[in-house]
Amino acid sequence: MRRRRARALPGDRVRPPFTGAQRFLLAGSFLITLGSFAVLPYMSVLLHQRLGMGLGAVGFVLAVASLIQFAGGVVAGPVAARVGLRRAMLLALALRTAGFAAFVPGLTSPVLAVGALLLVSAGAALYLPANKAYLVAGVPEAGRARLLSASGSAFNAGMALGPPAAAPLVLGSPGALFACVAGLFALVGAGHALLPPEAAARPPDAAPAAGTQGPGGRAAGLSPFLVTVVSVYAFMFFQHYLALYAVPRTSAAFYGAVLTGYAALLVVGQPLLAERVAAMSYPAALRWGFGAMAAGMAAIGAGGHAGIAVGGALICCGEIVLFLKNDLEALARSASAPAAVFGRQRLAAGIGAFAAGVVGGQLYGAAEAAGSARGFWAVVCLQCLLLPSALLLRRPARDRTGPRAEAAQEVPGP
Repeated sequence: MRRRRARALPGDRVRPPFTGAQRFLLAGSFLITLGSFAVLPYMSVLLHQRLGMGLGAVGFVLAVASLIQFAGGVVAGPVAARVGLRRAMLLALALRTAGFAAFVPGLTSPVLAVGALLLVSAGAALYLPANKAYLVAGVPEAGRARLLSASGSAFNAGMALGPPAAAPLVLGSPGALFACVAGLFALVGAGHALLPPEAAARPPDAAPAAGTQGPGGRAAGLSPFLVTVVSVYAFMFFQHYLALYAVPRTSAAFYGAVLTGYAALLVVGQPLLAERVAAMSYPAALRWGFGAMAAGMAAIGAGGHAGIAVGGALICCGEIVLFLKNDLEALARSASAPAAVFGRQRLAAGIGAFAAGVVGGQLYGAAEAAGSARGFWAVVCLQCLLLPSALLLRRPARDRTGPRAEAAQEVPGP
């Protein structure tokens, strides 16, 4: 007896499979981040202990490298517009391959090592915006959340596995490690050369994604660039200062387990929550995302193993909501090419991270001097509660429209 093919119901949504090029980019994103985080987290140790650079010089070099990696993202848009997304990625991977290869002779020369690090940072600044733009090129806005969340999972998986994979080699045989990483980047770059070229421009006829309100809608006054600055600013307090707080109160092993669990939750949670995040309005995403971060900061401040673990999980949920929604909104609201949009988002992230580093150091020092490190987390929690309110209140009055105004916007113009 022949089986009858099930008929699709009106409410069913068909999810198109990823293309071969998209699957390759997702796999490449994992390998690229795996290779990068096999060495970059140990850079301060290599520069200080192996090459004898002073800590002040090391801090300055790392600050410059971070500035290039984040602020340099704004160059990705013009470069991709001129040479195309595939060639932009190839150029970025060539820079990173050359940088990691230069570390092999650079292990005996501080000048070569610093130059190699700056090459790697320049390649990272150019690659990520072009990579994300290629992923979403020609994809309707409703499908972008799934791709960007999968990309985020691939990057976070590489970030989690890179440091422990390289730990046995990074101090004993760093030359062999850098040679392997350079070879990995060369292979991934060769694969990129086989990708089909893609148009860098955002499709002009793409429909708005679910939950996204365009210019003139109630959320139009929210700037994704500014929200990204504030989101990263709030998040980086956790990133920078959890170790200082958690290790003395628990153990280094427990802190490592929290970071591993955090990475695993990101990898699994991002794709699972992608469609829900895309369907949220922007104000709702801010309330949920910053609310989760505030609850997480409060839980960490409560102290103990359970508080730190629960706090990390809540902050992870906040990161998933805010970071993905910011990228989706930035794409939906801009007429620029996606590479330029993602480049500006990288710049916003860099500004937020820099501000958190400056403010957080002073704040944590003051809390410790007062004998209450928990007060630091209480202040950060309060910031997470107040920031979304400030962002929502700064919308101009014309953007706080009611049903009558929204209905009027649907009337076709002349």
